[in-house]
Amino acid sequence: MSKILIRGAKVLGGEPQDVLIDGETVVEVGTGIEAADATVVEAAGQILLPGLVDLHTHLREPGREDSETVLTGTKAAAVGGFTAVHAMANTFPVADTAGVVEQVWRLGKESGYCDVQPVGAVTVGLEGKQLAELGAMHDSAAGVKVFSDDGKCVDDAVIMRRALEYVKAFDGVVAQHAQEPRLTEGAQMNEGIVSAELGLGGWPAVAEESIIARDVLLAAHVGSRVHICHLSTAGSVEIVRWAKSKGWNVTAEVTPHHLLLTDELVRTYNPVYKVNPPLRTEADVMALREALADGTIDCVATDHAPHPHEDKDCEWAAAAMGMVGLETALSVVQQTMVDTGLLDWAGVADRMSTRPAAIGRLEGHGRPVSAGEPANLTLVDPAYRGAVDPAGFASRSRNTPYEGRELPGRVTHTFLRGRATVVDGKLA
Repeated sequence: MSKILIRGAKVLGGEPQDVLIDGETVVEVGTGIEAADATVVEAAGQILLPGLVDLHTHLREPGREDSETVLTGTKAAAVGGFTAVHAMANTFPVADTAGVVEQVWRLGKESGYCDVQPVGAVTVGLEGKQLAELGAMHDSAAGVKVFSDDGKCVDDAVIMRRALEYVKAFDGVVAQHAQEPRLTEGAQMNEGIVSAELGLGGWPAVAEESIIARDVLLAAHVGSRVHICHLSTAGSVEIVRWAKSKGWNVTAEVTPHHLLLTDELVRTYNPVYKVNPPLRTEADVMALREALADGTIDCVATDHAPHPHEDKDCEWAAAAMGMVGLETALSVVQQTMVDTGLLDWAGVADRMSTRPAAIGRLEGHGRPVSAGEPANLTLVDPAYRGAVDPAGFASRSRNTPYEGRELPGRVTHTFLRGRATVVDGKLA
């Protein structure tokens, strides 16, 4: 059936309403809607949001299909309530040409579980020395608008300036992984009391903050758009807040794990907590939550970073950095932001759908839940409580920091242009 009637859902957390979908479009929102030929989804007590959009996902294909594929990654995205993800460029080969980004884009089209928007590399091979084919990637079938060397920092100021100048021509954005490499050589965790006690190489906050300060100044000078990936320190928040107060075109994201977890967890020496940027202090976590609430930080992005078992089941120093995050993101945001009263569900829709879609210039996503709009929708049961069991993940990898931890909320249904990709919490 092409018609679906969602009955009694709280749209953006408001009063219960019915939502009628016909084909790929929402055709009616109101109360007492009847549609005899529609499949009915009873949604009393559930929250209806626009489909979530992730600006920062590692799908690993091509090259590291042992960690994740576009198919398994988009399945994980759908289970997490996402209808679109931006696939980062640090694949093998690197997504630094029109050919590679088109390959990823086509794999996304074939997978069908969510839309995949490739992110192009800023520099050839992520090596920071020569600009990649930015214009060709933009003009390709993939229509790339976001460029990032994520995993590595574009640390050369001249290269960064040139990239900002280049993407300005087509309203693109450079998404910076802010990490001054000279200040983080041999770093294993956040620099602070815990690193000193454990004897692990420290990763100072200033390594992130100094790059952000430089890049917001460059963006202002050029008149271009810069986006700061996975902001993690209170100082970074202040720099972004200052840049925005000047009216500069600066946006920023925070990951769910930086909203919840702290460097105290590194005392376990469990490599599941090893991530880039590292887990920071409780004071940083609180500053990030406040900044997301007041809009200084524009959006939540998962930085979903899958790794095979052997890359994490080893000693801390040898372990890969990163955590999977697509399937737990909304639950962590509910716990840290909604259940604490910092954001309402309309705010969650803004930070996890509307704003990331706008930053990525992604059409058809992040739209209002209203008649005439694409039926990209997510239903959430906020009353659900359950322990995280990675054995049930749709992702190919299991490197979650939340195993066994009770988190609130569960995505019950995800709709991609009117087609259910998740039904009753299971892949359709």
